Amino acid sequence: MLHTTEFALLRRVAAEQAERRAPSLVAAVIRGQDLLWHGARGIVDGTQDGPAPTIDTQYRIGSITKTFVAVLVMRLRDEGRLDLNDVLDKHLGGTSFGHLTVAQLLSHTGGLTSESPGEWWERAPGDGWPALVESMSAEQGRHRAGERFHYSNVGYGVLGQLVAELRGTDWLTALREEILEPLGMTRTTPHPSAPHALGFAVHPFADVLLPEPTPDAGAMAPAGQLWSTVTDLARWVRFLAGDTGGVLSPDTVAEMRAPAAVEDGAAWTTGYGLGLQAFRNSGRQLCGHGGSMPGFLASVVVDPATTTGALALTNSTAGVGVAALTTDLITLVDDYEPALPAPWVPQPAADAALLAMTGEWFWGPWPYTLRLLPGGWLDLSPQSGTGRSSRFRPDGPDTWRGLDRYYAGETLRVHRGVDGAVSHLDLATFVFTRTPYDAAAPVPGGLDLGSWPTNH
Repeated sequence: MLHTTEFALLRRVAAEQAERRAPSLVAAVIRGQDLLWHGARGIVDGTQDGPAPTIDTQYRIGSITKTFVAVLVMRLRDEGRLDLNDVLDKHLGGTSFGHLTVAQLLSHTGGLTSESPGEWWERAPGDGWPALVESMSAEQGRHRAGERFHYSNVGYGVLGQLVAELRGTDWLTALREEILEPLGMTRTTPHPSAPHALGFAVHPFADVLLPEPTPDAGAMAPAGQLWSTVTDLARWVRFLAGDTGGVLSPDTVAEMRAPAAVEDGAAWTTGYGLGLQAFRNSGRQLCGHGGSMPGFLASVVVDPATTTGALALTNSTAGVGVAALTTDLITLVDDYEPALPAPWVPQPAADAALLAMTGEWFWGPWPYTLRLLPGGWLDLSPQSGTGRSSRFRPDGPDTWRGLDRYYAGETLRVHRGVDGAVSHLDLATFVFTRTPYDAAAPVPGGLDLGSWPTNH
């Protein structure tokens, strides 16, 4: 990177560490396959002359743990082991909230209480699953299921147990075997392994530190137990951008990134998908997750459109703006050194039958363009304006499934005449024809034989 870019990034990290009195702070920027830059300030053990953080220093990452649990759940979905609309009771009985769906637990829309009953779970040794279930009465529902976004750490404790139930092993074993090992994330663990930072609370009115405990959270561990490093989290940022290494379909990760609920209403600057936080910042839609546990704060954020991402880790309980820091680092890099678009390359050949389908189609009187994409995918978009459009993936003979935007999940079907030629397209009952309101196509509503007024 340019020296000016690197200095601007280090200046931002240094200012955050000094002004917010972080014992230590380490950050990094990622783009595509590369860890472009990393920088660090401070001391990891709270002394005045101890070691500085490196990209291999472990920090507790708190609720970033939830993103890993969500991926485990989505793997089960993609394998057909569960459906996101399944109620919890179908797979994990004995709770007072078995009517909630898997999707509601993933997106924090089930209405469950934010924290487990009893002691502050983040600073106390955790109990097992039976104790958590026993503590959760029906009164722990704070909102009607599906009513609104309400962040629930408990919900992810439940999802961790759901993974264990369906895999026949504990969620940590599933995590290691299904995600960490395939991605080469060898320094992401449930407990600290040297070298690691010590967690501290910084006194609000004096420059002194109080060590924070880091107990095992028991049944609540899926909500925030993990420790990780810059190196490992850089790989996770790449994963969230779509470089999944075969662990999950990139389409499924894109599904996870889409906001299922927003946190700030009409403003829509922050939302939540299926295990991932969504952000809108300066015209970009970012995704990732923050994390906080006593003694630690963390943030991972990426712009999937450019694959530019950032992460930040600190060993302070509160007061360090890691979320703002990561978005600022992305902005600095994209402003100073914007990513170049991938070069266009031609395809070696095109399917003749698909190529014949491309071009102009009409929904009623409105012109659309059908384009052929690599892999036999299609793009159907209005020729002007911002009307309904989508990309479509092949889903069988003469059928495609919508991937995004208005027609996501809907089926596009090609209809043919007796001669085998394409007569019209049917998309969720909307009929697309080669000419406006083609009389030969089954357009409902009385077309008066489909004739437009003409002079004879």
